[in-house]
Parts: sequence; C-alpha cells; structure tokens
Amino acid sequence: MSAPQRRARRRLASRLTAPATDPSPADPSLLGGTPEAADSLLGAPARGGAEAAVSVAPLPPEPGRAPQDGELAPRRRRRRRNGRRGRGGTRPSVPARGGRAAEPAGPHPVEVAGLLHELTERLLGADDVRQALDRLAAFASGAIPGTLRCSVSLIGEGGPPTMAASGVQAAAVDDLQYATGEGPGLDAARTRTVVTVHDLAADERWPELTEQAGLDGVHGVAAIPLDVQRSAVGAITFFTGRPGGVDPEVLLTAMAVANQAELLLGEVHRRAGLREGATVDRAAGVIIAQRGCGVREAYDVLRDTSQRLGLPREVVAERLIAAAARNADA
Repeated sequence: MSAPQRRARRRLASRLTAPATDPSPADPSLLGGTPEAADSLLGAPARGGAEAAVSVAPLPPEPGRAPQDGELAPRRRRRRRNGRRGRGGTRPSVPARGGRAAEPAGPHPVEVAGLLHELTERLLGADDVRQALDRLAAFASGAIPGTLRCSVSLIGEGGPPTMAASGVQAAAVDDLQYATGEGPGLDAARTRTVVTVHDLAADERWPELTEQAGLDGVHGVAAIPLDVQRSAVGAITFFTGRPGGVDPEVLLTAMAVANQAELLLGEVHRRAGLREGATVDRAAGVIIAQRGCGVREAYDVLRDTSQRLGLPREVVAERLIAAAARNADA
C-alpha cells in the first residue's frame, strides 16, 4: 500500500469515529479514486458506508415524558398479584374484605380434637357415673354454640333413669317430655337415631311440648342417642334458641362429643363396677369373720338384707363395713 493510500485511509477512519456533523457520506475523492475503489480498499459493503456499518439504538424517554419519534417506549413489567389472572386462565382465591378469609361455619378439626381431649379428662376424672353425667351436660352445653340447655339421660336395667342437665333455662320443656313420656330425647333413645327439630313450637310430633317451647323460647332441638355398652341406653339433647335448628357442621361436632361420651361412660361404669365389687367382697369377708360361715352363705346374707331393706347391695355392703370399723375402734 502506498503512502497516499495509507494517509487517505487514516483520514476516513478518523471521520468515522469522530462525532458526525454532516450526515452526508464521505467524499470518495479523498481516497483518490471512485467510490467502488474506496469500498474495495476498506472492505466495507458496496453501499451505505458508515451508516450501514454502525447502528445506534434509540434511547428511552425520560420518566414522566411521552416518547417522541425514534424513541422506544419503556417496557412495563407484568406484575402478578393475588386476584389477577395467572397461567392457565384460572383466578386464585380472593380473600374477603379487610384482608381476612371467610371463616368456616363449623369448628376447625383441631378445635374438635381439643374438645374431645378435654371431655376425656373430665369424664375419666369423675368419681361415679352420676358425676360423669353432670360433667358431660355442662361441657356439652358450652361446646355447642347456641345451646340453651343440654340434658343427658341414661336408662339401665331394672332401674330409674339417671338424668343430668346443664342449667335451668328451657328446663320446663325438658322436664315435660319425661313427664309425658314423649319428646325428641326419648324418641332418640328408643329409635337409636338422631332426631332434629327446626321449630319445636310448630312441630306436630309432640303437641304437648309446643306451647311450653314457645314460652321458653326454644326453637331448635338435636337429640343424639347414647349406647353405653353392657350398662345403659339414653340420649343427649341440645335445646337451642335460634330458629332453624342446629347447623349441620355444628351437629357433626355434637355427634362427635356424643360418640366419645359413650366410650368414656362405659369406662366409668366399668370402674364403678370394680369398686362396687370390691366393696361387696370386703363386706362378705366381714360376715365370714363374724359368723364363721362360708363364702356362698355370706353373699346370700348380703342379697337377702338388700332385698329386705330395699337398698342396693353395694349400699348395704358399705354400711356393714362402716359398722365393723366403728366396732373395731370401740
């Protein structure tokens, strides 16, 4: 390459790198030849010169200013928020107003588990069946929302029903069903099915209870059968003051409480039987020591004394043991 060609090439390079003041292409005469000769010497495209070799991207506009000709509009980010449509065209769940989701109608399963655990502790800590029924009625009345009164009844073999209730409110309706022998609680115990009433004052199944229900403000009733294995049958009855009866979700909780109570009352009966049997055995031992008789004869004495006095055999045995203890101290 000759010296004039090298100087012409350096001049063209300086014009390409320097800020352009004149948009017109470089003068090919500076190269000392035609435009085709300059292109072949520099290795550039046939036409277009510097403009074809260099491309400058337009700048985005300043914030707050609309884009002008030749400027690019800023790309907006797509923000996915809760409630906007996402992939697949599905809309996620939208929380209720105030940022809180709607609460379920019934108790949470964790709450039900806690209720059953507390019920177990209360009933297993009872001294006898009567105390266990009192605790069951009081607990169930507070565990089921909207309950005015909760009553529990158990009917054993050859004896009067054992009853317990949570309070005096709606007691007249509850007592009336046992006085007349007709009512939702007794029907549940007889049929071994759950009996629900949406409006007791308008129900035609028990006309004796309608007037008293209106006076006591009792509307809904839910009676759940109880079946204590090998000891007694009965029912647990919930009286509510809200029209429409007990909600289905709340009724499931009441049934869970009743089912757990069946098992617990059976255990209480078993423990009571063991204690009563131990008392009778001790009393039979006292009779054997006093009379010098045999074991069979001692149990016959307890049975005959129980029938003559009209008292349970366990009560007779307790009194005999107490009398023997007093005589021993004297």
